[in-house]
Amino acid sequence: MPENPRTTKTKSPSAADTPAAPVAGGICAIDSETVVATYDAAKEDAKSAKTSRAKVNLAELSHDELVEFLGTLGEPAFRAKQIEDWVRSKNVRSFDEMTNLSKALRAKLSETATLGGVTEVARQESADGSRKYLVAFDDGTSVECVGMPHGDKLSACVSTQAGCRMGCLFCATGQGGFTRNLTADEIYAQAAHIAQDFGRRITSVVLMGQGEPFANYDATLEAMREMNSPEGLGIGARHITVSTCGIIPGIRALSQEPEQFGLAVSLHSAVPETRNTLMPGVKKYSLKRLHDAMKDYTEKTRRRPTYEYAMIRGINDDDASLDALVDFCAGTLCHVNLIALNHLPGSKLEPSDPARLDAFVKRLSSVGVETTIRQSRGADIDAACGQLKQRKAAK
Repeated sequence: MPENPRTTKTKSPSAADTPAAPVAGGICAIDSETVVATYDAAKEDAKSAKTSRAKVNLAELSHDELVEFLGTLGEPAFRAKQIEDWVRSKNVRSFDEMTNLSKALRAKLSETATLGGVTEVARQESADGSRKYLVAFDDGTSVECVGMPHGDKLSACVSTQAGCRMGCLFCATGQGGFTRNLTADEIYAQAAHIAQDFGRRITSVVLMGQGEPFANYDATLEAMREMNSPEGLGIGARHITVSTCGIIPGIRALSQEPEQFGLAVSLHSAVPETRNTLMPGVKKYSLKRLHDAMKDYTEKTRRRPTYEYAMIRGINDDDASLDALVDFCAGTLCHVNLIALNHLPGSKLEPSDPARLDAFVKRLSSVGVETTIRQSRGADIDAACGQLKQRKAAK
């Protein structure tokens, strides 16, 4: 049985290994002192935010913290489990819905606490049934998340940061800059909102929306554990996948966790110069170091990671790029997921021709590398991360 995510403490990768923020022009400035200071400040801000609000956000409290809070209201400890069920499992939006609590207690909670969660700001619905949401938190910060039904299953894609510092050239999120890390409960609340809106259970989650999850490791891991917990969304660990640009300390840390969470790595090129240009935020993590870290990961976990590869015409879809990708993947335990690039307004990057995707599949498969082309979902809406937020802001 999974550990209680509300009482389990996580340890983030070393702050010294946290990637630096890209400076103007998309060039990554690697200044370890600045990185450490920024990382520590972010953690202190998150810690103080929990206790500085006029009202307590019940969704952010651990079980012990909730018991302590209820004690200040003169309530017994067993009420904590009842409230957690309403907040975590049922995702209620009003204290009045907590029908097994007395009216007096509900009134006290309304005066002293909030339920967290999200407020839907905008949505788009695709002809294929996918729904993209722009949701906001109590402080007005907004992010995007997506629900994707397929048959009797429902997949969710959630964000881990508001904005992103990685500066990837093909990503709309980075164009809007970085705002802040999300808390575990803000990450969890996106999935809970999707499940509630569809009126059905989520069967799989990818933490592949806005932001770099391993630049927010503790909150990301706690959110995954909450989603996995029977007291949360009850999603199997193997159906929860976290996607990273290639933050090596995070990859190594994940390999040490007891849960069988999935791992996807945004690779996008196995040619160093090309990858550094496309993804300046991970320039410090060389392909050689990434390859070694992934080898250690598979040996430790016995799990098959996925390499995400957005096919960009004339940039990473030529024969030399294919040769490099084959060399990087051949003989290793991995899955390559080829992606037809989502075109961004104003960007000079264009998606590759379908024939090139087919050529990559054929060549990689010929050397024993499991390869697929990601099925396009939401092609008739703002499919890429950050596009809906940009459109809303422009109005």
